[in-house]
Amino acid sequence: MFNRNTSPGYSRVGFESDSDEEEDDFIQQQVRHQQLEMEKQDEGLEFLSESANRLGTLSLGIHEELNSQNRMLDDMENDLENATTNLEIVTKKTKDLIKKSGGKRNFMIIVSMCLVVAILLFLILYT
Repeated sequence: MFNRNTSPGYSRVGFESDSDEEEDDFIQQQVRHQQLEMEKQDEGLEFLSESANRLGTLSLGIHEELNSQNRMLDDMENDLENATTNLEIVTKKTKDLIKKSGGKRNFMIIVSMCLVVAILLFLILYT
């Protein structure tokens, strides 16, 4: 049934030298293309790194400026509190002085007399 003397109809696949060169050229082109892509990515990453460093420096500057302005605002708030306290003291002393001098009634009498004197001086000068 089977004939052992006959060889199967298979033949060895041979590689031609042109085929090897074409494959080598293709592989080298692919390697060069990948190297170019990696260089482009490296440039992009370098640019990104520089941008991140600039942003970091800028954010540190903003942080320092905000701290400085916060200190100025705190100083201004303390000065305002001191001025408010001083104004309250002066207002209280003025009220006490008005009470000791007879209150609003005596103050109104003095203002009225000043007006009468001013009117009399006006009449004397222009008559």
